Amino acid sequence: MMNSERLELLKKYYNEDPQDPFSIYGLAIEYQKYDLSESRKYFEILLNQHADYLPTYYHVGHLYEDLNEEDLAIKAYKDGIEIARSQANEMTLRELKNALDELEYS
Repeated sequence: MMNSERLELLKKYYNEDPQDPFSIYGLAIEYQKYDLSESRKYFEILLNQHADYLPTYYHVGHLYEDLNEEDLAIKAYKDGIEIARSQANEMTLRELKNALDELEYS
């Protein structure tokens, strides 16, 4: 279900600073609840303009799975794994590896 107040607030933050990855991520996550194409648009902005923003990869991978785009999901998880390694983020690295394993071996 859409939370229009939260969505409007996120849009306001995005409009104030369209280069802030957290605002873009917030919109992508909020839209993922009810509008996958809008969610994808914002996740792909993150992938293209803020490739090092690690939180993107787990969620965009799931989005691609929901859209039955398994190849893109696998790529997102693998790219995220590399970034998590480079950032020494062990928790996110484990989450991404688990998501990739679930997808590849299910």
